[in-house]
Amino acid sequence: MPVAVQALPYLAGLLAAATIAGWLAGAWLAVPLVLLAGFVVFFFRDPARVSPAGEGLVVSPADGRVTEVERRADGARISIFLSLFNCHINRAPLAATVMSVTHTPGRFLPAWDRRVARENERNHLELRAADGDYGVTQIAGILARRIVCSRKPGDVVARGERIGLIQFGSRTDLHLPAGVEPVVQVGDRVRGAVTVLARRALASQRAAS
Repeated sequence: MPVAVQALPYLAGLLAAATIAGWLAGAWLAVPLVLLAGFVVFFFRDPARVSPAGEGLVVSPADGRVTEVERRADGARISIFLSLFNCHINRAPLAATVMSVTHTPGRFLPAWDRRVARENERNHLELRAADGDYGVTQIAGILARRIVCSRKPGDVVARGERIGLIQFGSRTDLHLPAGVEPVVQVGDRVRGAVTVLARRALASQRAAS
């Protein structure tokens, strides 16, 4: 399985340490380091994903569990918690242009804490689509100490395309404009680029209503 390039420094260090430990003290000391290297490969896995086809679909920007669905007059927000065992690659929820990327330093509260959206370190991508402005916020957690974003303002992304990752446990929020309705609920398990989180009304549906 493909592995994100961010895994390479961890793997190089662990395998070098395992080699030295095995040479100096025997295999019994090297085994835990090799197992840890295996976990790094698992954590940084970067599987190929195929997004569903069809108009009006907004897919999940991350793997994990839906922890909050907030509906407001100006849109909605869907929060996804990523455990250590989830794939941590972030993906574009729909075809759009990246308008801005804003990094905000902050705390490292647990990702399930309600304060994390305003107090934790985070990175927000504003995405402009044909029907309005969307947003993806990468939020660091108690173990997530590095947010990686591979996109910059002006980039055009396709639905399901990779936009970055968060290392070691985190949360990802999807911000929806008015008229785009969430179709998931708290507790749902979702997969980045694959699970449909929301649908936007098509022109034919709006005309009929």
